Amino acid sequence: MVMKCPRCVKRVHRGAVQCPHCGFGIRDADQVFGSQEVRLKCLTDAAGVLRKRERETARRLLMEFQRKFPQLFFAVYFGTFRELPSLRQFGFWLLNRGAFEDVEVSRPNEAGILLSVDVGGKSAGISFGYQLQPFLSDDTTFRALSAAHPYFLQEQYLRALEVVVERLGKTLRRQARRAKRDPESFAPEEVVSEDGKGEMLERIRANHRAKEPKL
Repeated sequence: MVMKCPRCVKRVHRGAVQCPHCGFGIRDADQVFGSQEVRLKCLTDAAGVLRKRERETARRLLMEFQRKFPQLFFAVYFGTFRELPSLRQFGFWLLNRGAFEDVEVSRPNEAGILLSVDVGGKSAGISFGYQLQPFLSDDTTFRALSAAHPYFLQEQYLRALEVVVERLGKTLRRQARRAKRDPESFAPEEVVSEDGKGEMLERIRANHRAKEPKL
């Protein structure tokens, strides 16, 4: 299966230890954010931007997403980052190293969507596991973020999250209908790994240790 390198955005076999185009790998992300797995929940408000009622509403929103899409999950991380290379790289790292406590084991990180928000830098990014590659694209995630952009600027973070979840939910439902009509077009793409070894995206729900991300 194919994924996109979080640094150069070129196609990479998921079994590659590092990107054959730019050399980026999980070890590069580990040097910035830490090499141990982190325990967290689908809603992580490390920046403290949501009120109690807003957090409750956000949790219900994310649980409703899981109800509508039983194979998937949606997570959001609000933080204030220092010396961040890119939100794309942070999202890649967290989908590798994050053990989401409130997600069933049957929903692997490869089937997760992560909205990362840099509150201090006023930026946001969306990362998703390789299983969603046939259904989502950089274009669709960019449009979802663009629709939520005014709310991010106004610091209406709950409303921004609602817009992103709603937009991506519509895209997934539309793509699911297309997949039923033309399943071959949505089959996972297979390519030959250029180094033939390693795992770029692994399941990390077992044997994890509690550790806060280095931000």
